[in-house]
Amino acid sequence: FFFFDSLQDQFDNLEKHTQWGIDVLEKYIKFVKERTEIELSYAKQLRNLSKKYQPKKNSKEEEEYRYTSTRAFLATLNEMNDYAGQHEVISENMTSLITGELTRYVQELKQERKSHFHDGRKAQQHIETCWKQLEASKRRFERDCKEADRAQQYFEKMDADINVTKADVEKARQQAQLRHQMAEDSKAEYSSTLQKFNSEQHEHYYTHIPNIFLKIQEMEERRIVRVGESMKTFAEVDRQVIPIIGKCLDEITKAAESVDHKNDSQMVIEAFKSGFEPPGDIEFEDFTQPMKRTVSESSLSNSRGDGKSEPKFGSKSKGKLWPFIKKNKLMSLLTSPHQPPPPPPASASPSAVPNGPQSPKQQKEPLSHRFNEFMTSKPKIHCFRSLKRGGAGPEDFSNLPPEQRRKKLQQKVDELNRDIQKEMDQRDALTKMKDVYIKNPQMGDAASVDHRLAELGQNIEKLRLEVQKFEGWLAEVEGRLPARTEQPRRQSGVYEAQNPSGVNSCAQDRESPDGSYTEEQSQETEMKVPATDFDDEFDDEEPLPTIGTCKALYTFEGQNEGTISVAEGEMLYVIEEDKGDGWTRIRRNEDEEGYVPTSYVEVYLDKNAKGA
Repeated sequence: FFFFDSLQDQFDNLEKHTQWGIDVLEKYIKFVKERTEIELSYAKQLRNLSKKYQPKKNSKEEEEYRYTSTRAFLATLNEMNDYAGQHEVISENMTSLITGELTRYVQELKQERKSHFHDGRKAQQHIETCWKQLEASKRRFERDCKEADRAQQYFEKMDADINVTKADVEKARQQAQLRHQMAEDSKAEYSSTLQKFNSEQHEHYYTHIPNIFLKIQEMEERRIVRVGESMKTFAEVDRQVIPIIGKCLDEITKAAESVDHKNDSQMVIEAFKSGFEPPGDIEFEDFTQPMKRTVSESSLSNSRGDGKSEPKFGSKSKGKLWPFIKKNKLMSLLTSPHQPPPPPPASASPSAVPNGPQSPKQQKEPLSHRFNEFMTSKPKIHCFRSLKRGGAGPEDFSNLPPEQRRKKLQQKVDELNRDIQKEMDQRDALTKMKDVYIKNPQMGDAASVDHRLAELGQNIEKLRLEVQKFEGWLAEVEGRLPARTEQPRRQSGVYEAQNPSGVNSCAQDRESPDGSYTEEQSQETEMKVPATDFDDEFDDEEPLPTIGTCKALYTFEGQNEGTISVAEGEMLYVIEEDKGDGWTRIRRNEDEEGYVPTSYVEVYLDKNAKGA
């Protein structure tokens, strides 16, 4: 019975140990599952981080990604997205190769363990049953032996007693024989049961139980091996993505090495290059001599001297003001003695004219006072600032510096051309569809696409007109900008191309055609100083060359001396620009020339004349 208890203890120990092994396996499965969740969460966070810093479409940020440094950053974001994808691969592989497989294996292991211990308990119960049978047979044999011994003693006692009848003695003898026979039978049964038990016990301890223990051992060893293989797979899943992660890091390094500081600096220069030229030197003012102006309105030839009869305020290199200096502070001193020109018919006053001059009848202050005033004043570039704030600018981008305006116009032309191409592609597709409908009426009505074709034709025509308009503005800007391959040249004229019907809030802050910003359009002038002596101003033997053309915006009746009448829409030649007095000198033919209000004409200066 001691062996049975000892064996039962071993089964209990094995049962506890195998259950512990299953618990360890389930704990490892839980560990891997949490690792996969961490990988997924990390990948999700990386993707969200990459998405967060991606440039938004059709925004200012998207334009900033043209620099090599920002492109490298964008490449880093894209690689981080791929990097996150590899962590998702780790999670997927661990889930399929480890978590899923081990979960199924644990279920199989539990069933196998349950079967083995069930067989062990069954064998244990069988041997215990055999033992109980042996004990019962033994006790019965012992009892029968004692009963036979008592019957024999009773028979001998009866046989020795002379007072007992012969029948009683015979009865006692028969009883003794019966007991002896029962004892012999019990002995035989006990012997048979004992042999059977010994055989069963031998088979139990040398066959059944070792086999069960061996199966449990193999089961436990397989569990241990499976845990080791899963740990190896755990490492291999990580190792498989290392080359791809390395490629991602290599691409990030390559993007970082592609950063070109020189190229980025040049792009900044190109992006913000204004086309302005540096200002000329400020000339010395001689206050020892009074300022004298020679005014002559007796003839057209004398009118050539308007704006040139100033003291020697500039040398042969004509001074040009810096973009945001208020020209009108100095130009008010150089106004022509002519009477102010009339305002355009649509304007309420001369001050409302975009390029209308100030009245020359204002009282003059000393030049030094005016100079101090414009040096201490703040430039008013409302339109430029409103552009920075995202406000709507004029359609022709005239509020931008020349170079920036040219780029914007070029972009607009390219955009319109792309739109035209899209419309033409749609028109061609519809035309083909119409041809198919004509050939196969059952497929559709050919007349159903006529309306759409007409709309596309109108759209294309509108877009072409827009392209022509913007190309005209582009040609105007490129005409006034110096050649890119040449040194910047001083421009001697003011290019004024304004639409009176489109005067907007930026009218006083538009760039001047020579590349500078002025506070008022009426003061878009350059200081022109004679390159020769004062006496040469009246040399009028050679006619003035034409420097451009102009178109009359309004009808003007030239009734004063030196003026000329023009009709609305008439094309004329420009021979002298506005000197700041509001008058432009024009020529109709060799015999007819004179002055008209600058605000009444739209001037187109020749590029060669401007660079002369």
